[in-house]
Amino acid sequence: MTRAFKIIRTWRGWTTHENAPIYEDLLINEVFPTVKKNGVVGLEKVSISTKEHKEEVEFFLVLQFESLDAVKTFAGENYSKAYIPENAQRILKRYDETAEHFELKEEVILK
Repeated sequence: MTRAFKIIRTWRGWTTHENAPIYEDLLINEVFPTVKKNGVVGLEKVSISTKEHKEEVEFFLVLQFESLDAVKTFAGENYSKAYIPENAQRILKRYDETAEHFELKEEVILK
């Protein structure tokens, strides 16, 4: 029997220091709630990380999906293409055009 691995999707975008809190709020309160409302099942977790640079703030998103089919439901058949709603595009200075995908092999929780 083949084991079905969860899929980790990563993506990066950059914005100004002034727009960073606006973009973070947009992700948390609009983008991902809308994704769920639109019937995307299988998106289990979203992690939002930032890195401050002199001229901008880098966002690193890690999305965990239950399967590759769930990724395709989220992003379409051409699932490597980045999913960036229009309202988010207006806030970002630049962004990766594609997302990376990895099979989640194991999680080790250390207490």
